[in-house]
Amino acid sequence: MRYRTLGRTGIKVSPFALGAMMFATNFGNPDPEDSARIVHKALDAGINFIDTADAYADSEEVVGKALKGRRDDVVLATKFGRPTGGDPNHQGTSRRRIFAAVENSLRRLRTDYIDLYQVHRADPSTDIEETLSALTDLLSSGKVRAIGTSQTLVSEIVEAQWIAERRGLARFRTEQVAYSLLNRGIEREVLPAAQRFGMGTLIWGPLGQGMLTGRVRKGERSDLRRAPLLRHLNDERRIDVVERLIPLAAEAGLPMTHLAMAFVVAHPGVTSALLGPRTMEHLDDLLAGAEVTLTDDILDRIDEIVPPGTDVTLLDQDYRPPALDDASLRRRPVGDRAAA
Repeated sequence: MRYRTLGRTGIKVSPFALGAMMFATNFGNPDPEDSARIVHKALDAGINFIDTADAYADSEEVVGKALKGRRDDVVLATKFGRPTGGDPNHQGTSRRRIFAAVENSLRRLRTDYIDLYQVHRADPSTDIEETLSALTDLLSSGKVRAIGTSQTLVSEIVEAQWIAERRGLARFRTEQVAYSLLNRGIEREVLPAAQRFGMGTLIWGPLGQGMLTGRVRKGERSDLRRAPLLRHLNDERRIDVVERLIPLAAEAGLPMTHLAMAFVVAHPGVTSALLGPRTMEHLDDLLAGAEVTLTDDILDRIDEIVPPGTDVTLLDQDYRPPALDDASLRRRPVGDRAAA
């Protein structure tokens, strides 16, 4: 496996990373021993990058146990910021939350350092300088080796870089974002911005959250469609595009999964794409396509089906700024509108 440099950190990582969300026993693989075998096989195949989060139920604990005796060979990433309990302070990116969250993650992961510590989602209630200051202290302590963000607006990426430079604080070195054959919107600004600032880019959802596995077809029933978090699997616009991609994959002599993964890692702004296997069968299929390279002709044909920089539709779990969901944040009070 040919390794890539994670932004400008100097850390070498595999182009396929192992996403550990499906190792959570309450909604992923119910057998932690089986998840451990998946981890071991991925490492044996050359994958050296594992990503999890404190919000993924017991995923950190499963990963920590699986890495016993192999921790030093792994670039280990986790995330913080999303709710992990009913207490209002068990979420967000305040200094208070960060210091508590990192200690909990270190304990669950059975390690004394985290290679990449990421803000899971932006926290509009906390000043970015507060967050960067706390993370800078973690870097100085040695508990964290690099810091990053996830699902961040371009304006927030730029602001964080500017604040870090102006205040002499640590810089975010990575961005984790959704990208696939069906979701190419990040090609417009996010990927160019990450490249401009020397940030590594980690990709989640390269299989379109199941749409690009070949298991969702027009007019056919699929067990995936029953998943409550995957409402987009019933989106006819996405299914129509998939139906155009399937014969292209066949023409290239590739399974859909291999076409989808190879497309994502072909972009020069992408560092690693997360595999999210729940079973050994899923992992075996994805590993079999690790060396696939798409020709310019195939990439051009993809561009004709899904134009560069466009999203067919957004994923269900994609980040939406609060103003898009809360109408009151888009409208002046009635009195102010009348005065205007």
